[in-house]
Parts: sequence; structure tokens; C-alpha cells
Amino acid sequence: MATEKITAETRTEFGKGAARRIRRADKIPAVIYGHGNDPIHVTLPGHSTMMALKHGGANALLELEVDGTEQLALTKAVQIDPIRRHIEHIDFVAVRRGEKVTVDVPVQVNGDAAPETLVVLENATVSLEAEATHIPEYIEISVEGLPAGTQILAGQLDLPSGSTLLVDPETLVVNITEQVSAEALEAELEEAEAEAGIERDESEDTEGGDAEGGEGSGDEAAAEGDASEE
Repeated sequence: MATEKITAETRTEFGKGAARRIRRADKIPAVIYGHGNDPIHVTLPGHSTMMALKHGGANALLELEVDGTEQLALTKAVQIDPIRRHIEHIDFVAVRRGEKVTVDVPVQVNGDAAPETLVVLENATVSLEAEATHIPEYIEISVEGLPAGTQILAGQLDLPSGSTLLVDPETLVVNITEQVSAEALEAELEEAEAEAGIERDESEDTEGGDAEGGEGSGDEAAAEGDASEE
């Protein structure tokens, strides 16, 4: 994983008001934890930091220059405004080159499984131990042409050199099943409702039948009226 170089400024103002002023200046408040040191509060340039996180993925590794000192920082938590979608705050963990860290790496499924199958991603991430400077952006899984019934376990993943799987190798990651038709889903739903003792509302069908019956009665009455006039 390539590192992005960002110049950070030491932050001395804290609180909501200070954070708002930082964001209005198109900057991002952040904090760096780790290695037994006191947390380092910094301010980062908004656009370049956003692009660095976009390129680096969920576990972006940044090379922050703080007061002339370079510090490798692994992204651990990013707070995003749910409406405006801008970054509000970032938590980093300080790391060293060659140091191994524990990370959750996203799984990326590629390809098309066999026709009439459904690909289910049971676990969107897998936990790995990897060198801080060699964290994979994602783990790729190809399902091209795989038939229904195929299951891909964590122990079958192709991990980058130097990475160690931390979850149970039997953990199900991808499950390929037969595609269920709408008719089969409806039948399963009716069966589940019957087992639960739920009765479906048949009022619409009944109303439809009554309406047809009413129309028939009206026709008969009209016919009888015509006959009496004759």
C-alpha cells in the first residue's frame, strides 16, 4: 500500500466551536493515538486528505508531517456528516515501518456465477494481520462460472504475501445458491404463514365476487322488467 504525504498542523483549540471553524476553513480535525504516547491533535487539509482516504480505502495509510516530524498513521475511524457527506473527524493510529497491525480488509467479489444462481456475501470483511505498509486495499474473490452450492471459506482466500488470517478458516465468506423464483417465494411465504397460524385477508376477492354477483342480479332484474312490459 502506497502512503500519501499530508502536512498536518498541531491543533490547540478544542470543542465544537473550534471544530466548526476548522471545517469552515476546509480543514479536518483529527487525532493520532498509539505507541504509549499522548494523543496528538492535528488539523489536516480537507481536499488532499479526502483524496488520500479515497485512494487508500478503508485502511488508508498516511504519512503525516507534524511540526517537521514524519509520522505514519493508519486510518481507524472516519466520522462523516450524514447529510452533507463531508468528513467531520478522523482517528488515526500511529504505526512504524515493518510493524504488524490488525485490520479488517474489505472483500471484493468479481465475475458472474453460473446462470440462475445468487451470490451472497456472508462476510464483507476479513480480519488480517499485515505489515502496516503492506495492507491490502481489498481481498478479491472470483465467482466466474461457479455453480450453485459453491461455498468459499476464509481459509480459501488468496491472501497477499506477509498477511496472516485472524478469523476461523471455516468462516463462510461467499455462498452461491440457486436463484429462487417469485412463485417459490410466494409458496414459502404461504407455508410460513400457515405454520404461524396467520390467515390471509380475502376481502378483496370476496368484494370482487360480490360485485360480479350484484351486476348479475341487476341484469336479471332488468330482464324481468322487460318481460313484464311486453
